[in-house]
Amino acid sequence: MSKSLIIVVVIALILGMYGCSSYNGLVTNDTNVQEKWSQVQTQYQRRSDLIPNLVNTVKGAANFEKGTLVAVQEARSKATSINLTADQLTPENVQKFQAAQDQLSGSLSRLLAVAENYPNLKATQNFSELQAQLEGTENRISVSRNDFNGAVRTYNQSVRSFPNNIFAGVFGFPVKGFFEASQAAQNAPTVQF
Repeated sequence: MSKSLIIVVVIALILGMYGCSSYNGLVTNDTNVQEKWSQVQTQYQRRSDLIPNLVNTVKGAANFEKGTLVAVQEARSKATSINLTADQLTPENVQKFQAAQDQLSGSLSRLLAVAENYPNLKATQNFSELQAQLEGTENRISVSRNDFNGAVRTYNQSVRSFPNNIFAGVFGFPVKGFFEASQAAQNAPTVQF
């Protein structure tokens, strides 16, 4: 064998090994993003499952403002109708998902704020427990979104770094979208008593 053929074979082997390693790293990071997305969806589903119980408790405990209850139910329906798989995590799709979840969060906030005007409702143990569960769920959602964003950051860094970006393009690993705060979250809420 000639020296030049040996050099070409060695270079091809090195590139092949690096390509396999890069591909495996991209798969690992992509799988981590999928897992974190699943955790985000699990927490949103938990919240969605608690809402009917909260609404029914409020209905049973007070002659409540029906418009608020209807708004919560409609927002829940809209939020649960948007389902994204890990393959659909483009920035635009994540924004649509977040917008539906923000609408639900706003409706829940209004429900809990209006509930403050009903002392009998606040004293109901079921309502208190459900409110505590929702607050805990909102905290879990926040943690899950932070974990998801960390996984997306690691994945996107891997996809965009040289020479991984070459292999990412060849093997079809696109950049994924982050969860971002909505425009409404930029303004502090006003509380009036």
